[in-house]
Amino acid sequence: MSEPVIVCDRLGVRLGGMQVLDSLSLTVYRGDYLAVLGPNGGGKTTLLRVILGLEKPSEGAVTVFGGPPGRTPGRVGYVPQRLFFDRDFPISVEEVVMMGRLPKRRLMRRYGRADREQAAAAIETVGLSRLRHKRIGTLSGGELQRTLIARALAGEPELLLLDEPTASVDPEMKTTIYDLLDRLKERHTIVLVTHDTGTVGHSVSRVACLNCTLGMQGPASSLGTAALESLYGHPVGVVLHEHPHHGGRAGGGHA
Repeated sequence: MSEPVIVCDRLGVRLGGMQVLDSLSLTVYRGDYLAVLGPNGGGKTTLLRVILGLEKPSEGAVTVFGGPPGRTPGRVGYVPQRLFFDRDFPISVEEVVMMGRLPKRRLMRRYGRADREQAAAAIETVGLSRLRHKRIGTLSGGELQRTLIARALAGEPELLLLDEPTASVDPEMKTTIYDLLDRLKERHTIVLVTHDTGTVGHSVSRVACLNCTLGMQGPASSLGTAALESLYGHPVGVVLHEHPHHGGRAGGGHA
């Protein structure tokens, strides 16, 4: 068995008097590519915030790399669902990606050659080298998401957490982002929060269905219509998708 990276033991979180997560037990191992599926309000983003050390559990325990969450920021990369910013602010793709080097720098030190090289490598990995000097306010939704992935990669993380990275992009750009994650899973442990069941079914190694507590977790092949209907609490239509790397139609669904 691989080394545990994240361990949640009977995790509970109450926010504003409401039970957002309840008795959640989950282990993510080194090399996993885990998709966390569930309805809006099911606790998916809260789970990521706990793993990042931004939200404290009300019950149970969580460890990340064997210690308390938030103690190893240089080993964890985070890609938020969206970035709120002034689109007129003059900051480039390259400058945003350089921010991912902050956990690696000593206080008050300037960016060095290694920082610039890692940022350039991250930009190239996500396919944005030709846009590195472009202002982020002029980017499309998909280009902005790839910029945020590059920012996370610039920090050389071992664990990559992504919160709905394809929520605001068109179908063609979704495919490019999932193709990118397929490549990144060779070098990173990935936890992906998503609604896009039609794509993750043949991309990820494991699936966890979350609606306050875990309803199901297991290999991606175990994801089916019955599990999705139980998770979302209503009938789920299954939509077939064409995927360029699998030479055929792959089953999936959108809830």
